[in-house]
Amino acid sequence: MNYLTIENISKSYGEKLLFKDLSFSINKGEKVAFVAKNGTGKSTLLRIVAKLDSSDGDKAKIIIRKGIKVGYLDQSPDFPDGQSVMEAVFDVETPTVRAFKEYELAMLYPNDQERMQKALEKMEAMQAWDFEAHVKQILFKLNIQNLDQQVSTLSGGQQKRVALAKVLINEPEFVIMDEPTNHLDLEMIEWLENYLSRQNLTLFMVTHDRYFLERVCDNIIELDRGNLYKYKGNYSSFLEKKATRQENLAKEVNSAKSLMRKELNWMRRQPKARGTKAKARVDAFYNLEERANQKVEEDRLQLNIKTTRLGSKILEMHNIKKSFGDLKIVEKFDYKFKRNDKVGIVGKNGVGKSTFLDMMLQLEKPDGGKVVKGDTVLFGYYSQDGLKLDESKKVIDVVRDVAEYIPIDGKGRNISASMLLERFLFSKEHQYTYVHKLSGGEKRRLYLLTILMTNPNFLILDEPTNDLDIVTLNILEEFLLEFKGCLVIVTHDRHFMDKLVEHLFVFEGDGFIRDYPGNYTRYREWKRTQEEEKELINAEKKRQAKKLKSNTPVKEEPKGRRLSYEERKEFRSLEKAIEKLEKKKLELSNKFSDPSLTGEDMAKLSKELGLIGKEIEEKEDRWLELSEWA
Repeated sequence: MNYLTIENISKSYGEKLLFKDLSFSINKGEKVAFVAKNGTGKSTLLRIVAKLDSSDGDKAKIIIRKGIKVGYLDQSPDFPDGQSVMEAVFDVETPTVRAFKEYELAMLYPNDQERMQKALEKMEAMQAWDFEAHVKQILFKLNIQNLDQQVSTLSGGQQKRVALAKVLINEPEFVIMDEPTNHLDLEMIEWLENYLSRQNLTLFMVTHDRYFLERVCDNIIELDRGNLYKYKGNYSSFLEKKATRQENLAKEVNSAKSLMRKELNWMRRQPKARGTKAKARVDAFYNLEERANQKVEEDRLQLNIKTTRLGSKILEMHNIKKSFGDLKIVEKFDYKFKRNDKVGIVGKNGVGKSTFLDMMLQLEKPDGGKVVKGDTVLFGYYSQDGLKLDESKKVIDVVRDVAEYIPIDGKGRNISASMLLERFLFSKEHQYTYVHKLSGGEKRRLYLLTILMTNPNFLILDEPTNDLDIVTLNILEEFLLEFKGCLVIVTHDRHFMDKLVEHLFVFEGDGFIRDYPGNYTRYREWKRTQEEEKELINAEKKRQAKKLKSNTPVKEEPKGRRLSYEERKEFRSLEKAIEKLEKKKLELSNKFSDPSLTGEDMAKLSKELGLIGKEIEEKEDRWLELSEWA
């Protein structure tokens, strides 16, 4: 059954042609990824498919099967002013969602029993309790807690998670997604992988996450030099079939070149006045010439910039501590960096990875311990929030502001800013484009170039893979493998991390950072083994406890028990109360960063935090008790 048909869609901005006369289709159940270089209009294509943008010309057709529910996730979601997280997440009109929204609103007025009763009756009538569990799972997995918060106060990453939650909660049959893994931590990505793989849905997406492509997609559509190629299979299959296609193309081009040389001699010998057969041969020659001049090899990103030599003392972290109120970032951590160290940093969003990087860079002081930097260390810091290019400048002027000539070795050789940009896949024409006209990935590539131009010997990369295309990522990986310096990476791209890092700093919570000797995949395998062993031990303990109590009659709860009206009301009110207490706890914790606080003020805040923590613990215990029957 066909879900989507695209015919003859084209798009250009001014003189820049993104794509022309593209046609393809997607059938029910297919999970299709769209792969292309940065700047070729991947996001624009998705917006056209979602009917949020239009194709050029009057030949285009976009047909989505009638009666199916479609969900669209934008790369940079935009929400109406004044909208709360709850309003944004449930900004869809279905009977089940309406019933759930009325129930949520009724929980805000626990004394209005008539309103609550009506809401409960509607939930029962719509059989919406399973939907409630579905919603809770998605919000929990995406770490969306404060539903009353205004969306405008959230960071870009938090807004992306809210938009993703909205799409998944609506349970569409056909989902269009633009970079769904951006701004998700590694656990969220693994959950989303399983969710999309398990669900009976049809998917069309753009992503640079190669493990995600490998494990979720069963079809890949590639746009290469204006031509579309559809490959059946996952990412590994795509790479194999693409390599075969390029080999066949190379043979065809070589054969065409050989034949063209013969035909060129004939063309030169022929008089201007030609007969009908000769003219046909001339036309065939020009077709042959076009085939012979096809480009076989992909553009190659060349990264051979000089690296400053490191001394024996690099970067040392001695017994460092850092916390904000009750939130411990790091507690008594020691590490001495060695030459060519390649370290990955892993942890959930909000555990303090960026704060840790700031302490390494000596932009943030630890509460205890010290960070010592060697005299020869020259940092290059790629920050996920540091992309502050002057949008009004041309690409070449951005690079010239850093340096007109850049050294590429220790023998005095250098290259011009223009030549360096060409190596970074910015053609001479492209170099005079204004920054604001670049795609997100092109801006990231330019930003990375301005950092590497400073010849760092200690690279710190915070989410460097966001918005970069797969070609750029592969070449960047090759450069970093040869990089003669220290490397620290924070990324959600597991393929990128697995290929580059030798050990991990794993933020496990409460200030503990585990130094794990291996890459991310090995760490996840070790973690699963630990969890399985823990489950076996707990199961054995329960078995032994049951054996000891086997002679004592145990009063069992009736099977299939459901919460009473009062218990359900209490259960929901507990959720709201815990959420408010957590918010208050965070507000108090943030106050500790105020430098004007006196010792007496801090003691008072600590006491108040302790009381709130105890109250949260009590309410959570009761919530867990009720949740067994919810």
